[in-house]
Amino acid sequence: MRRQQLVAPPRSPREATGEMREVVTVQVGGFANFVGSHFWNFQDELLGLADDPAADAAFRTAPLDMDVLYRTGETLQGVSTYCPRLVSVGSRGSLGSLSSSGAPSLSSAASDQLNVTTWSGNVTRSVEKPHGRNLFLQSLTEQEPNPSTSNGGNNSQKSVEDKDLVECLEKDVNFWTDYTKVQYHPQSLYEMYGSWTDFDKFDNFGTAREVVSEWSLMEEMNEKLRFFVEECDHIQGIQFIVDDSGGFSSIAATYLENIADDYTNTPVLLYCVRDPVTHGSSRNQRDTITRSLHDAVSLSKLSSFCSLMVPIGLPSLSQSSLSPFLSIQDAKPFHSSAISAAAIHSVTVPFRLQNAGPASNIAHSSGNIDMRELVHIISDQGRQNMVTALDVAMPAPSLKGTHCMFPVWSDMGGNLIFLANCILLIARWK
Repeated sequence: MRRQQLVAPPRSPREATGEMREVVTVQVGGFANFVGSHFWNFQDELLGLADDPAADAAFRTAPLDMDVLYRTGETLQGVSTYCPRLVSVGSRGSLGSLSSSGAPSLSSAASDQLNVTTWSGNVTRSVEKPHGRNLFLQSLTEQEPNPSTSNGGNNSQKSVEDKDLVECLEKDVNFWTDYTKVQYHPQSLYEMYGSWTDFDKFDNFGTAREVVSEWSLMEEMNEKLRFFVEECDHIQGIQFIVDDSGGFSSIAATYLENIADDYTNTPVLLYCVRDPVTHGSSRNQRDTITRSLHDAVSLSKLSSFCSLMVPIGLPSLSQSSLSPFLSIQDAKPFHSSAISAAAIHSVTVPFRLQNAGPASNIAHSSGNIDMRELVHIISDQGRQNMVTALDVAMPAPSLKGTHCMFPVWSDMGGNLIFLANCILLIARWK
């Protein structure tokens, strides 16, 4: 496990020559943010391995260009930062221990200083207890001890700590921010505030459509996206992750429609992710019909405003033939979202590779293409608004010996063991 990547690394070859091809990422909905948290943890881990002199040399010479997804910046104190070029949209209270500014939530001391000057009567204040940071998040801010090669006690203590962290991730993950390692830009996180409270009924396209029409949230979401798009030199596309199982599908459709109007020539690669729990059988015929109508309308609307739509997810990962070596509990979004994140990480590799010139020593970079070219290839040479099937073969770690077909990256922060095992076969959905 490595600490958050706060300082920008040396500029990549494409950034130094002014040939950057940036990608902006959008995450909409609860499960989409669970997937995104794993996805950005993968990138953070790769950045840490690239800077680690003890890591394999392959990580230091990796052909991935992190500047495609990340932006360099500077805090008000003059500290350099390296943050995802990201807009994350979720419901109110979904950020857990994070505030909407991307920093850990503070106590209510600031609200206590608020003086009500327009009311002279009694005031009753209701303050929700802030969500505490679990052991995993606390460990990210602790000073890492100096490595020791002679003291076996340190290794034993480290083993105990890792065990505790794994147990924490298994039992204490209630929000997608409970295991995120990345520092987010203040413009990245957006909570949907409103006067309505019956969020349990926010479960279909029609209900959410009414909410979108009543709220002024779309302009705020558009402004956040505009912030990241306008600072790009040559944006190559937008990758959009949406939890399409409920009302967020409608929010995403409206958001995508605005993107299509504002950025006409920018390709949008849409990933629809869904928690396996939402695939469960409905209680009655009415629920079944409602769910079917939601899925039909959602598919129609979302596919109308993107260049390529990629549904990701199975009714059950624990009972699927994805891999006999993976131990997945469908009821834990922390588990199932890691699989989706690994798939997205792998499918995005072609448009995140560095451009290798004639004198470059970067190997395996012949597949470098931009997002538009990738969409063009997959969508049958130019046919637009296609829906694409995504197949994933994902063995687990500890496959060793001469018969091992897939490389395995270990020591990926406990929950990141899925990353390098993703072999993707993409075919047009007929």
